[in-house]
Amino acid sequence: MWRNIASNALSLFVVIMIVAIGMIAWGKRQYTNPGPLTEAICLRVESGSNFSRVANSLTDQGAISNATIFRLGVEYSDKKSELKAGSFLVGEGASMQEIVDVVTRGGASTCGTEVVYRIGVLASEVQVRELDPATQAYQVTAEFDPAAAEGSAPETYVKVRNESDTRYRIALAEGVTSWQIVDSLNHADFLAGDVTEVPAEGTLAPDSYEVRVGADRAALLASMQAAQTEILAQAWEARAPDLPYDSPEEALIMASIVEKETGVAEERHQVASVFVNRLNQGMRLQTDPTVIYGVTKGQGALGRGLRQSELRSETPYNTYVIDGLPPTPIANPGRAAIEAALNPDATDYIFFVADGSGGHAFATTLEEHNRNVAKWREIEAERANQ
Repeated sequence: MWRNIASNALSLFVVIMIVAIGMIAWGKRQYTNPGPLTEAICLRVESGSNFSRVANSLTDQGAISNATIFRLGVEYSDKKSELKAGSFLVGEGASMQEIVDVVTRGGASTCGTEVVYRIGVLASEVQVRELDPATQAYQVTAEFDPAAAEGSAPETYVKVRNESDTRYRIALAEGVTSWQIVDSLNHADFLAGDVTEVPAEGTLAPDSYEVRVGADRAALLASMQAAQTEILAQAWEARAPDLPYDSPEEALIMASIVEKETGVAEERHQVASVFVNRLNQGMRLQTDPTVIYGVTKGQGALGRGLRQSELRSETPYNTYVIDGLPPTPIANPGRAAIEAALNPDATDYIFFVADGSGGHAFATTLEEHNRNVAKWREIEAERANQ
C-alpha cells in the first residue's frame, strides 16, 4: 500500500514538475516572443511610477498579452528598481523583454513632446512637436516667435513646459552671427543665467544641442565654442597645401564668407576656390556679405540692398576697398563651409554670379563673367515684371 502511495506521489510530482517546466517555458516564450502591437505606440512613464502601473498601461494599449508575466519577467531580470521616467517609443511587435529594456535603459525620451528653438539667420522661432509613433514623423502643434511672445506664449507651449518628459533642443542655423545667438538664447525662457558678453564671431558651432530646463546659457555657449574649436582643429589638420592662410583663424574668416555666399551645399568648394584664387592673385575679394557685416555688425539682417555709398565706404569689412581678408569672421560657419575653405576645389574661377536657380554661374574671365551677369539681369527683370 505504502509503495503504491509513494509511486503515485512520485508520479504526481513528476507530472507537476513537467507542468511547471512547461509553464515556465511558456511564460519565457510569452516574455521574449514578439508582442501583439500592430503599430508603434508612445509609452509615458510618470515620475514615481512603478512596473505594475506600466504593465496596466501596456495592457490597456494592447502592447502586452499578460501583465503578470510582464511583472514576473521584470522580477526575474532584476530590473524592478531601474524604471526610468519619460516617454518611450515602443515599436510594432515589441516583446515584453524589449519593452523592459527600453524603459530601464535611461537617457533622453524617445517620443512624445519636443520643443525646438530654431535660431535662424533671418528670424528665430519655437516649435512644439509631437512624434506620431505610427509614422515616426513629427507633427508641429505650435510655433511662435519667442521675442514677440514674451509673456503671451501659446497655451500648447505653456502646457508642455510643465511636463517633465518634454525634450528641448537648440538648433543653430549655419551662418548665424554670435550676436544673434546670444540675443535668441536670452529669449529662451527654459534656460537660466545671464549672458552679457557676445562670444567672438565665428567661434560657435552651428548644430543641434539637446538641453534640459534650467540649463545655463553661458555653459551652453561654452559647449558651442568647444565644438567649433574641435571642428576647426580637425579641418586645419587635414587642409590642402599652399593655402593663402597663415592661421586657423584666417581659415575661419574665409569659411564664414563661403557660408554667407552660397546656400547650395555642392557649391561651397567652388566658391572657396574663387576666393582662394583671388587672394593668390592679389585681387580684392569684393564680396557683399562682408560689407553688410560692416554695416550691421552682425546684429540682425540688413533688410535692404547695399547702397553705393556703403560699397565705397572704407571700413575694415569692405572687401571692395580693402585688400585681403576682413579682420574677423562675419558669421558662424558650419563644418561643411570650414572644410570647403580648407580644401577648396582646384579651379581657375575668379568670378561668380547668381544663375537664377538658387546657385551660381562661375567664370574664369571677365568677359565670361559679364555674360553671366547679363543673363542674371534678364532673369531679375523677368521676375520684376511677373
